[in-house]
Parts: sequence; C-alpha cells; structure tokens
Amino acid sequence: MKPVYLAGRGLACALGLDVQTSLEALRQGGVATSSYSLPGALGGSFPYHAIPYSHSDWNERARDLVRRAAVEAGAQHARGGALFMATSSFDIGAVEHGAAQMDYNAFSNKIAAWLEWSGPVYVISTACTSSLNALIAAQALLNAGEAEDALVLGLELDNQLTLGGFAALQLLSTGGCKPFGAHRDGLVLGEAVAALRLSTHESAQWQMLGGANVVDGSQPTGASAAAVVSMYQRALAASGLAADVIDLIKVQAAGSPGNDAVEAQGLCAVFQKMPSLVSLKAAMGHTMGASGAAEIALLTACLEQDVWPEYVAEADSELGVALAASAPDKVRHVLATILGFGGSHASVVLERA
Repeated sequence: MKPVYLAGRGLACALGLDVQTSLEALRQGGVATSSYSLPGALGGSFPYHAIPYSHSDWNERARDLVRRAAVEAGAQHARGGALFMATSSFDIGAVEHGAAQMDYNAFSNKIAAWLEWSGPVYVISTACTSSLNALIAAQALLNAGEAEDALVLGLELDNQLTLGGFAALQLLSTGGCKPFGAHRDGLVLGEAVAALRLSTHESAQWQMLGGANVVDGSQPTGASAAAVVSMYQRALAASGLAADVIDLIKVQAAGSPGNDAVEAQGLCAVFQKMPSLVSLKAAMGHTMGASGAAEIALLTACLEQDVWPEYVAEADSELGVALAASAPDKVRHVLATILGFGGSHASVVLERA
C-alpha cells in the first residue's frame, strides 16, 4: 500500500482569498461576519461568513475562486490524476439567479473544464462531510496505486436554499458562533473553496494515515454519542494508532446546543487523556461540504506558522471538555472531524513529519 501525502493546499474563505492571507487575518483575531437576509416567511438577518470577493455573475465568481484555490494547491502538477469534487449545494446559487439548471453531470463537467482537468472526475455529496469523505476516497485510490496524484476540491458558495433550510429548522444563531460555549445558540454558515492536493510522492510536511465515515440514521438532523464514538474508533483503527498518541483534535464544535454536547460526550468516552482541542467554525463559519478540506488547509498552515484562533465565548464547564487557548508545544498526530447533517460523521488522521 502506497503512502499518501498532503502535497499542496489552497483556500478561499471569509478570512481571505488564499492560505497566507487567511492566516494573517486569524493572527489578528479574525474578521467580522457579514449579514445574510432571507425573504418571505423565514425573513430575518443572520450572521454569515462570506468570501470577500464580489462578482455580478455567480458562475464567473465561482470559476475565479476555484481556479485560485486549485493553483495555490499546485493543481497543475496533478491534472492527469483524479479530481474529487465535494459539495452539498453544487451550483444552486447559479440556479437561483437563472444561470444554470439542476444537472450534476453538467456541474462536474463545468468544474473540470475550469481546471482543464484531463484525469478521472468524481463527485461526492454527503452534506457537511463531503470533502472529508472525498479525502478518504482519494487516499484509498492512491493507496491502491490506481493514481499517483489527486485533487480534493471542496466547494460551498452563497445560496438561499441552504441558509433558508437551516433557518427553517431553527438551527442558525442570530448572534454568532460559540463553539462549546455556555450560551451557544446555533450555527453560523459560510462560504469556502478549498483544494487539497494529494500525492504518493513524499512530501516533507503531512501524511494521511487513514479515516472513517459513519452514518447514523437514527439522528438525521443531529448526532448520537454512539455514532461519534464509532467514528473515532474506526478512524483510529484505519490509521493504526491508539487514542493516546493523538496530540490534537480538530473538533466540529459549531455552536449547536445539542451537537456540541453529544460531541463532548463522545470525546470523553474515547479519549481517557484528552488531547488539545481546536475549532475553526467561529473564524470561518460552517462551510458545509467544503468544511473538512477548508479546515484542514487552514489548520495545517496554523500549526506550521504558529497561528491559533481566539475564542471569545464563555466556555460551557458542564461539557467536560474545553478548546485549547494556544497550540500544543508539539503536534505530530492530528485527528480532524466533521459531524454532518443527515447523521453522516467523518474523521481523518494526519501525521506531521
């Protein structure tokens, strides 16, 4: 089985249009959220993490952002490899503006054409876990020797359908994201385009060791502790590691009253000695299908350049866990988790050289 390395990363999110700009914004304490107003019966304004890049045409904006992230990740070195596109909303934003029709094959062809991709193309849509599941699938393909390079592209852009759906379910915060916070009251959504380039050619920084996805149909709009525990256990088994060698966990901690508590319960059940915990949701928003790739792109850069998110919300002492105020002194093994809508949860394990 061939080892798989993280050979490049690109990111456009609310913090900035590339990884370095996003890091600098995070170093300065982050950026303020914008506001997204919904019409009709769902009326009202919600905080929202928008990418600071405007364009009158949805498709042209998407194309520019996809190309930026892909070039930053070094996609030109992988065009003959496999492209894994991950999204939960596809180009519904363009449909809302009358610029596209609901055709997933046309969507994938459009993205591949933007990137001048010559290799095979896969589309993965599993709600919030889309890009983590794409990462797991890409690793399996490269492990098996079916390809030497792959690009995982997470794409989640502005549209009313996603925000309106979460608003209808009363899952959105009106004040801001409070990960593991005492007064948490819901999610804050956001946009992101993230690219992770994987290769079987050795890279000096990060290796993918393994990952796992668990689907729990008993809790379609939330998470169950049993599913969270199973996800952690399977991800650790796939990576060949014991729980006590994990140095850092990138948790979901999106500010949901119920899910944050269930996630904390799962963590306490699996990790007798709790690793340091970090969440990026308050800094960049919950970017749905792009969140796994986007948060890994940002977190790995944070660890390399000694940048850490600030948490201003009061912690909930009843959860039994807390986010780390600063980066651990030494991080070798990172477990990155996304708890997703529809009961789909995923984790991957990375090792730093």
